[in-house]
Amino acid sequence: MKLYDFPSAPNPRRVNIFLAEKGIEVERVTVDLMKQEQLQPEYLAKNPACDVPMLELDDGTCISQIRGITHYFEAAYPETPPLLGRSPAEKGLVEMWEHLAFMDGLLAVAEVFRNTARGFVDRAVVGQHNYPQSSELAERGALRLANFFKDFDRRLADNQYVAGDAFSLADITTLVSCDFAKWIKTGIPEDCSHLRAWYAKISERPAIVANP
Repeated sequence: MKLYDFPSAPNPRRVNIFLAEKGIEVERVTVDLMKQEQLQPEYLAKNPACDVPMLELDDGTCISQIRGITHYFEAAYPETPPLLGRSPAEKGLVEMWEHLAFMDGLLAVAEVFRNTARGFVDRAVVGQHNYPQSSELAERGALRLANFFKDFDRRLADNQYVAGDAFSLADITTLVSCDFAKWIKTGIPEDCSHLRAWYAKISERPAIVANP
């Protein structure tokens, strides 16, 4: 089993924190995004989405996308701390809040970053197809990010963790979204006191410290 990885990128970091929380060791293969190794024919044959991370099983099966990879490990290692919920209700809440964190947080930052950074001219969307940058999408992303901070601050006013009472993948994605925002020089607003307190608390978790 191999995990194709580029640790400094947001999405691989989500899986690396997930695995560290569960105490799972996996062989890593670095795919250098700076050198566009994700677009090389050998990698494209394994993963047409041309992204990282990607999990390759011993039988050659390849699984990309965060949900696919994390659901595999949650099912394969049920004895480790569950990060996708225990009860049906918890599972539904984790899936719900993780998706919202991804859509409203991570993708909002990506809209700004990939539509403004010089290195992404004609590469504004992840994948094998080229798309031009859009200043309008960058502006929209900034507005979405501001609302993400406010919405999740309200959520954490009455909840210890994003999806409820237990740490989960929803917290991982929210944290990574907040850190990804620093790439566009945006931090958690001072008036989002609940989100800031939650961020400070979970940033001290060993799995997160080990995957900065």
